[in-house]
Amino acid sequence: MLTILGLSLLGFLLIGVPVAIALGASSMLAVALASHVPLLVIAQKVFQGMNNFSFLAIPLFLLAGSLMSEAKISERLVALANLMLGRYPGGLANVATTSSAFFGSISGSAPATTAAVGSVMIPSMVKRGYRPEDAAATVAASGALGLIIPPSLTMVIYGVISGVSIGQLFINGILPGIMLTCALMSLNYFLAKRKHRKNNTVQEVVEDKGKAKEIIRSSLLALLMPVIIVVGIYSGVFTATESAAVACLYGLLLGVFVYRTLSWRGLFNAFKSTVTNTAVIMFLMACANALAYVITAERVPQQFAMWIVGVTDNPVYVMLLMLGLLLVVGTFLDNVSALVLLVPTLMSITAAVNIDPLYFGVFAIIALAVGQFTPPVGLNLFIAANIAKQKVETVSIAVLPYLFVYIAMLLLFVFVPSLLVFTQWF
Repeated sequence: MLTILGLSLLGFLLIGVPVAIALGASSMLAVALASHVPLLVIAQKVFQGMNNFSFLAIPLFLLAGSLMSEAKISERLVALANLMLGRYPGGLANVATTSSAFFGSISGSAPATTAAVGSVMIPSMVKRGYRPEDAAATVAASGALGLIIPPSLTMVIYGVISGVSIGQLFINGILPGIMLTCALMSLNYFLAKRKHRKNNTVQEVVEDKGKAKEIIRSSLLALLMPVIIVVGIYSGVFTATESAAVACLYGLLLGVFVYRTLSWRGLFNAFKSTVTNTAVIMFLMACANALAYVITAERVPQQFAMWIVGVTDNPVYVMLLMLGLLLVVGTFLDNVSALVLLVPTLMSITAAVNIDPLYFGVFAIIALAVGQFTPPVGLNLFIAANIAKQKVETVSIAVLPYLFVYIAMLLLFVFVPSLLVFTQWF
């Protein structure tokens, strides 16, 4: 049964069948051709894959991010970042990185962050003397922070699959998110110094004190959303699912009554994109549950875990092996698909060598985020290249320094795991 499952899944993916359909169809073929289990079981597993109350957080977080995007929050956050960093070497690049961190903490989506910040920053960076491919690379790599800095949709999905507390994932994603942002900003500064780029900022933003105060006031209101979510979950005021509803209400109030930038058309677009993305994610989760049933029935996770433990039971070496696997898989699959495919199996390995599932969850999310800006299917890469009107191949070369920074930080997290579970310090 496992042979039929593997060959059919690979065949479907090679001919371009969507991942969700490939998962469901290969599971049906394996059960129909190599077992005596009725196909009705697959239908039951598909339904069970969606029948989870925690999944309610997925459309709510998607809606919150869409509302903030339609309210054009990104422009306010870019103005705030420019106010703080625009005057220094590599200033505009660091504005792009910081704006991505700000907006990523609101949207929870890497492609949304790249599109929102890139549409504002890439033309500005090119106008100020950056090469188009460098501007696109900066935004593409920085956009991956949207998956790491909480509240993150990827963390919600990992928490549901693994049973790890979503609130704890959110809390422990803060420090690595800040560290990665600082690492990217350091690289931007170094590249600016090395290439002798002098970036002139929009001076009136700095000199007009009244305008500066307005920028800070309006931007901080948007930045309060992730703070409310994280503090509310950690203090026990509401659950992760309830926090998503709070985020939607907060985004709606800001867009309609405070900023007054959310029109009826924008509201319709927000609901439309939420429905579309939710349907895609839920269908993927449902079909992945059917695949997980077949894999579990064949005891693949247990056998794979025994093989890994037979090679080494050192947690550091195991994490290095899984880092390589996650980086490779992330280049071919989107983060949601990779999570639903790999987490059940990899959790068996972490349990066998006593790796904290909370630590592994934050680590896996960061590692898979790298795939958002690496070829051949890195969505951030395509979005940024399209905005900059550059070939993806050209931007792929320019993004290499950022790739090395992410890998270096991941290696640091392997050898210093406490950085990803800093709540255990207290």
